[in-house]
Amino acid sequence: MSLLQNYPLWASLAGITLAQAIKIPLHFFTSRTWKWGLLFSTGGMPSSHSAAVTSLATAVGITEGFGSTYFAISVIFAVIVMFDAAGVRRHAGQHAALLNILLDDFHLIKEELKLFRTGAEQQKREKLKELLGHQPIEVLIGGSLGVVIALGLGYVLEIP
Repeated sequence: MSLLQNYPLWASLAGITLAQAIKIPLHFFTSRTWKWGLLFSTGGMPSSHSAAVTSLATAVGITEGFGSTYFAISVIFAVIVMFDAAGVRRHAGQHAALLNILLDDFHLIKEELKLFRTGAEQQKREKLKELLGHQPIEVLIGGSLGVVIALGLGYVLEIP
């Protein structure tokens, strides 16, 4: 199988791409602002990680058989990625939010002490990225989207 004919690869890449692209209009409908950076960001609705791995697993199941070892490997891989997206990465984002609050408080106290001693001096600092993981519903919808994408692409490409 050549790279250009690798249905599982293209299904997975389509899953990532479409899930990321969907984030932009969803954000617009909820906030009435366009946020084009979501195209390359982590976290949010739907989970592109989940869409990618479920597209991959579905496409592998279609091409190799749902009883194959390859399908079993891709399903376990998908479960681990989706569990990580909804668990570890989500908690890391929550920790980043708390650390950002603590850093804001620390810098406020530091600036007040500077003003008390020597006068105003502004310092820039970079906030930690808080949107890292996913809510379970984002993972579920991303995973469902991945299955639909793989099935749709398989139909278009006439994969048996």
